[in-house]
Amino acid sequence: MYLCKGTERRNMNRKTIITLIVCALAATGVAAQEERPELVFEPAVWDFGSVREADGPVRHTFTGVNRGDRPLVILDVTTTCGCTVPRFSKRPVLPGDRTEITVSYDPTNRPGTFDKELWVYSSDRKRIATLTIRGEVVPRAKSVEELYPVDAGGGLRLNTTLCAFTYIYPGVRMQSSVGYVNTSDRTVSLELRPDPAIRSGLLRIDAPERIAPGARGAINISYLVPAGAPRYGTLRDALELFVDGRSRGTTIVVHGIGADNPSDMPEEKAPRSEVSTNVVKFGPVKHGGPRPSQSLTLSNTGRGDLIVRAVECGEGLSTPLEPGLAVPPGGSARIEVRLDPSADGYGARSSFLLLVTNDPLRPMRRIRATAVIEE
Repeated sequence: MYLCKGTERRNMNRKTIITLIVCALAATGVAAQEERPELVFEPAVWDFGSVREADGPVRHTFTGVNRGDRPLVILDVTTTCGCTVPRFSKRPVLPGDRTEITVSYDPTNRPGTFDKELWVYSSDRKRIATLTIRGEVVPRAKSVEELYPVDAGGGLRLNTTLCAFTYIYPGVRMQSSVGYVNTSDRTVSLELRPDPAIRSGLLRIDAPERIAPGARGAINISYLVPAGAPRYGTLRDALELFVDGRSRGTTIVVHGIGADNPSDMPEEKAPRSEVSTNVVKFGPVKHGGPRPSQSLTLSNTGRGDLIVRAVECGEGLSTPLEPGLAVPPGGSARIEVRLDPSADGYGARSSFLLLVTNDPLRPMRRIRATAVIEE
């Protein structure tokens, strides 16, 4: 008899638990229904197809219906690109009523496919809808001025004045070019004069001496570091242009970093460089005060000796570290960095320490140095 009552009691407990679970699920279902999207756009995706850049911005209007049981207000419509601009009303949308969001897309200087999302937020700051526009921009034909924005004078225009090489390896010719066009109706002469103060002695130039009317071409520029005489660190050259014997101050700047050829380093002997910080902070420093110093650590996590090939400092910065330092595998070296606060004026100052090593994966390390110079 006692066992039967215990069994009945356990059954009643089970029924109570099941009833509570059912009620909880029902409440969850009601909550889920209350949180379902209230503003529905059909369709919510619009494909513009091919868009001609020359025709300017394109637009599409999305129509949404409030399928909830209460009024709602669109607080904001956000995008991830300034090329996509939405227009919408903040007037309350009653249940069953419609509202419109007009989206414009500017294809200027954006050739190729695009796929942009817009997120619609209600007045209670919840995202209630997502809209998507997509298409493909057919680029327009660019003008001569756009293709060659640098006016070198005499009708000669260039597409750039900067030739930036990454790494320059011994025995490997590194090449680049600067495009030109003669927009005048006459033949012009061209001369490139090296700046003696910014000259590596390793630059090679192939350029025409005379350029016919309407002619287009390239000034070919190359670096060749002799295989038996490597150069490490920054290589920089400057070439001033003279058109018909006159200069408008147009200068082509060429630079790169001389380093070891990574293909010459076997993987089983490769060093790996690591620095303890990428920014050395001196903080507030008195302009006429003593020269403060900070330090960082250069570590070798590789399998062979890490050798410092070049050390360069920006304005107001110095270090006793010299090229040739070797850090064994698993070892480290402390690098002292000194600041001359009187090297420039007052206020925020930024300089750099550049290290070139024989690390084949990352030969160059550029450490920034900051300070605030006070009276």
